[in-house]
Parts: sequence; C-alpha cells; structure tokens
Amino acid sequence: MYQFDQVIDRRNTGSLKWDVKENELPMWVADMDFPTAPEIVEAITQRAAHGIYGYATEDTRWAGAYCDWWNRRHGLNLQEDWLVFVTGVVPALSAMIRKLSTPGENVVVMTPVYSCFFNCILNNGRNALESRLHYENGCYSIDFEDLEKKLQDKQTRILLLCNPHNPTGNIWDRETLLRIGEMAIANDVLVISDEIHCDITLPGKEYVPFASVSKECSMHSVTCVAPTKTFNIAGLHTAAVFTENPHLRHKVWRGINTDDVGEGTIFSYMASTIAFEKGEPWLTELNQYLSENRHLAEEFIDTQIPSLYMVRGEATYLGWIDIRKTGKNAEELSAFLREKTGLFLSSGAGFRGDGDNFLRLNLACPRVTLQDGLERLKKGIALL
Repeated sequence: MYQFDQVIDRRNTGSLKWDVKENELPMWVADMDFPTAPEIVEAITQRAAHGIYGYATEDTRWAGAYCDWWNRRHGLNLQEDWLVFVTGVVPALSAMIRKLSTPGENVVVMTPVYSCFFNCILNNGRNALESRLHYENGCYSIDFEDLEKKLQDKQTRILLLCNPHNPTGNIWDRETLLRIGEMAIANDVLVISDEIHCDITLPGKEYVPFASVSKECSMHSVTCVAPTKTFNIAGLHTAAVFTENPHLRHKVWRGINTDDVGEGTIFSYMASTIAFEKGEPWLTELNQYLSENRHLAEEFIDTQIPSLYMVRGEATYLGWIDIRKTGKNAEELSAFLREKTGLFLSSGAGFRGDGDNFLRLNLACPRVTLQDGLERLKKGIALL
C-alpha cells in the first residue's frame, strides 16, 4: 500500500543527512529516507494552507493520543496528566540532568550507547560513568555485577537507560528491566529511560516500557518518548516525557520550562496527534519493510563480506557492524570507506564502550539504496 521503494532526492533540501558531496551516500544519522505517513502530510498541508502560524496551544487531543497508543500497543496504562511536552528527547535529557543532579555527580550509561547521551552529561558538568555491556558470540548483554558497582557509587545520581538500545538493537525484557529498577531503587538512583526507538521493532517483537514492570519502577523513573524516529518527523521538534510520580514530574516540568524547551508549534502538536491516531497501518508496513532490509544486510554481509559481522538486533533501523577482523578501528575505517567509496557510516567510537570496533549503518532507506550502500561497503573492504 505504501511506497517504501520510492527513491526521493533529498539533496539541496536543507537535510543534515544529505548535505554531502555528490558522490557520497550518507547512511549514518538516524533519519529515514521515507516520507512520513500520508495522513501526517495531509494534516500538515491543510493546516499550512491557513497561512497564519502564530503561537500554539497544546492540542486538546495530544495527550490522549499518546495515552491511547501506549495503552493499545505497549500495555502501559499511561495517564494524560503524567505527560509533559518537550521539543525533543535530547533537550529533555539535558534539562532533567541539570534539574535532578548536581555538578560533579555521576550519570551511569551502559555502553556502547547513543553518542548524544555524553553531550547531555558532560556539557552540563556531570560525570559519565560507563558500565560496559558484555559482548560475546555476536550478542550484547548487561554486566549486572559491574552495573551494580557503578550504581552503588555514592556520587551516582542518575541511570540513563536506552530502551530499546541504540546502537545494539537489544530489546530489554521485563525481567532485565525489573532487575535494573530494583538495583537503582536500592541505591537511590533515578532512572531516566529513553524509549524513542520503541515502535521500530521486528514483526512479532515487542518492547517493554520501563514504567510498566512495577509500581516502584514507575514511581522512580522518568520516560522519554516521541513519534519522531517512528514516523520520520524529527525536524518538527516534538516529544514528551512522563512519570507517574507527581513530585518528580513537577521537578521535570520546572527543568524543561526553565530551559524554555516546553513550547511546541502548531505542527509539532498536530503531527504527534495524527501519527498516533492514524499512523498505525503505515507503521506496520514500515516495520515489515525494515525487517526485510535488516535481513538483506545481514545475509549480504555474512556471504559477501565475511570479515564483518552485523549484530542481530531486534529493534531500531540501525545496523551495528563488527569490524574487528579488518584490523582497523572505527575512525580509520569509516574515514577510509568515505574517501574510497563515498559510503558515509557512523564511527562507533562516539558510542564509547567497545564502539571503536564497530560501524553503524542506517537501514531505513529504499532497498535499491541499501543495496548500493552494501556494494560500496564490499568494495571498500576489498581495498584494505
């Protein structure tokens, strides 16, 4: 029904991703090369035709759309008054880190993890304390012994959780999340859970909201959510945070508004509402298409580039590629591939942990584009 195979030229459109040389193929930043759901386009187009774009008030359907979505798809009894609008997950993280901790305290992250986490922590004068994920036989798992040690540090105030995990594609199960929550609560460490990738999962796979695993976890956490990754509308700057805990919610609301990142536009409220109300059929087809892209990339790398290995992720549209057999580190290999083939991938170094042994590949593109990227990757590795 939806045309995910259609190639759309994004050059010269003010695109961060596509502001590259003519011969280059950008497959780095988490930005899909698919148009968003047509229902969202139609709603924005109709509103844009009005011609007046003044200050906006929160759409009366906005919170209800979030609650209906999380209740229906993810089994979380989210309440409207738990929600706070914010212009993006990253601004929310920075605001909350400043409000809920003091300079010099620790924010624990399980690495390798989304590189912007470190900006949010370090730029605000906090210490990023790494608990490295365990990598064995092509799979990642949590090193609970090390995580507990980091949470027991008296300077640790926040655990910044990535659920599902970017870049590994891990979906943390209920038992794992409950264990994380119990350890955090026992050490009086607040959990901030970034769940922006929650709706991009393999067909038949389901993520578990951290706030759903127990009443205690719900009351001891703040969750960041958004339709932006799911529906490719990051440029509209729309997201939300929620917590069941009213005292914590007030602090979060104060932090967000102190930073002036709590006011949306007519399009940011509208896009979220329409996405959650009408975008589910589009998302179902998208996830099937992304699943096929992921399997294509895995098979191609397994059979055509045996010196590489792509971790079998179950969520996100990002491929995490093990490059250790090449003898190159991530910075060297990503620069080499870009120079020799034009293929622009993310170096894993910025994700810390063992990220210097990995490259990240964006799979969210028409299949012909993915095939081009994989052929360039094969060519580049052959030139080593």
